[in-house]
Amino acid sequence: MEAQLAALKQEVIQKITDAQSVKELQDVRVAYLGKKGPITDLLKGMGKLPAEERPKMGALVNEMRQEVTAVLDERSVELEQAAIDAQLANETIDVTLPGRTVQIGNHHPLTRVIEEIEDLFIGMGYEIAEGPEVEKDYYNFEALNLPKGHPARDMQDSFYISEELLLRTHTSPVQARTMEQKQGEPIRIICPGKVFRRDNDDATHSHQFMQIEGLVIGENIRMTDLKGTLDLLGKKMFGQDREIRLRPSFFPFTEPSVEMDISCFKCGGSGCSVCKGTGWIEILGAGMVHPDVLRMAGYDPEKVSGFAFGIGAERIAMLKYGVEDIRHFYTNDMRFIKQFERSEG
Repeated sequence: MEAQLAALKQEVIQKITDAQSVKELQDVRVAYLGKKGPITDLLKGMGKLPAEERPKMGALVNEMRQEVTAVLDERSVELEQAAIDAQLANETIDVTLPGRTVQIGNHHPLTRVIEEIEDLFIGMGYEIAEGPEVEKDYYNFEALNLPKGHPARDMQDSFYISEELLLRTHTSPVQARTMEQKQGEPIRIICPGKVFRRDNDDATHSHQFMQIEGLVIGENIRMTDLKGTLDLLGKKMFGQDREIRLRPSFFPFTEPSVEMDISCFKCGGSGCSVCKGTGWIEILGAGMVHPDVLRMAGYDPEKVSGFAFGIGAERIAMLKYGVEDIRHFYTNDMRFIKQFERSEG
């Protein structure tokens, strides 16, 4: 039995010495010390020996197991170090090579415009409100004085998902939801977000675009408050020497309604190709909140009033940065984005 142990010990140590990788060594460990290995079998068969031989043989088998384990661990350290040395030799880094230039991104021009407008209105005490892009017909139309069958719905050709669900055609539903939630309390919000309309994409139209709407409701809110707010917006976006004018218009959810024009920043009002010779550029639509809209949201139009306005972020960006085709904003062409240098603050 002792001779058998000595032969087995010599065999396994030779296998350990011949192993050339950590995997081969692990295979040797499993083959000889695993549950089905010969050393384990010897320990399991100890019960078949005569009682007087068991202590001596048990000690010999345990001693051999410990010696084999020690040799395995020593060889494992050697092979792991050899693997690391080989990896380092193959992956040598030349620290004298020049580093790779880090490409610093730019703010998208639409992001710049939206953040600039948000900063302006947050500074005036407004809050930013958001709502779902998949909207209920009620909030998109009915709560804004556009009942089913109203001809003004045709002004906004819509993407309907079902009879009662659609992709919102403006961010006005956020205003309707906010009025419903506030339950008669004063409101001062702007609502930036994506809107969707069935439109043929060309240089000035897109089926998806960004809109920023504003809403103020409270006691003694007048048209003069709206005009002052829009005047401040125009000067912020296009320069302090800009002038604005309001022209009568129609929107179902405001009464009276107006279109806002700004004096041409290119020619100063003398007439050019940008303003089509008029000296004025149309910027946005606005008006005083319609009494019916206030009533549907739980406000008493006899006690409170409000104004609302809607800005197309793309239109502002096109005018501000001289972009001639709205599709440039969405084609992900880095040559276009790189024209807008990164700026801090």
